[in-house]
Amino acid sequence: MEIIIISIVAFLTAILTFFSGFGLGTLLTPIFMIFFPVDIAIGLCGLVHFANNIFKFFLVGKHANKDVLLRFGIPAIFAAMLGSWMLLQISDLQPLFSYSLFGKQLEVFPVKFIIAILLVIFALLDLIPFLSKIEFGKDKLPLGGILSGFFGGLSGHQGALRSAFLIKAGLSKESFIATGIVVSMFIDFTRLSVYASKISSYTLYENKGLLISATICAISGAYLGNQLLKKVTLKFLQVFVAILLLLVAIALGMGII
Repeated sequence: MEIIIISIVAFLTAILTFFSGFGLGTLLTPIFMIFFPVDIAIGLCGLVHFANNIFKFFLVGKHANKDVLLRFGIPAIFAAMLGSWMLLQISDLQPLFSYSLFGKQLEVFPVKFIIAILLVIFALLDLIPFLSKIEFGKDKLPLGGILSGFFGGLSGHQGALRSAFLIKAGLSKESFIATGIVVSMFIDFTRLSVYASKISSYTLYENKGLLISATICAISGAYLGNQLLKKVTLKFLQVFVAILLLLVAIALGMGII
């Protein structure tokens, strides 16, 4: 059953991530967490995420902005190392608070709550007309890289923060998507290198069917998303990203994902 559920979510979210620059790890990680311990779930999802990014790189990687990659990507790599290491130290951290919703017990962890607050702020920057005029200069890109890399390593939620900064960097829609993909590959490779000490070869072998199925579905969704990307405008992309940021923030803050 877990193979079917995770594969379907991987396919659908892979389509979304081509428009938003995020989504696969953000939405797929909680599904993995239903069936695996938190640290193992983040690691396994990271493998699917990395394989999907490699495929997307061959589709659109040539459009990546090299200057933004250096300013954003390098800080992200070092921050991802720290976040990944911290995950291994605090994988048993207690929830900030818990509550019952429709008969289900939901828990909100500190890391997710912090991310939720940050995402609300970034979403409002695009949705409120006065605030939407605010631009993040190139000098703010290293900060974005640090935030995206750190939380990517710590919880697997790297894409939403990355998109919040890159959508304001003055990139074309193709460059926005491609640059985000390359940065994501950097972070994935870094965090998986750290997670390797936690994920045994036995764990990988035991779940090889799940990983292969989820990866194939994610790649299929990415291919379809790339075809649909040609039909959207940059303005649509900005509003779409802002709305998704807000929805993800609410879901994270409430402990739903």
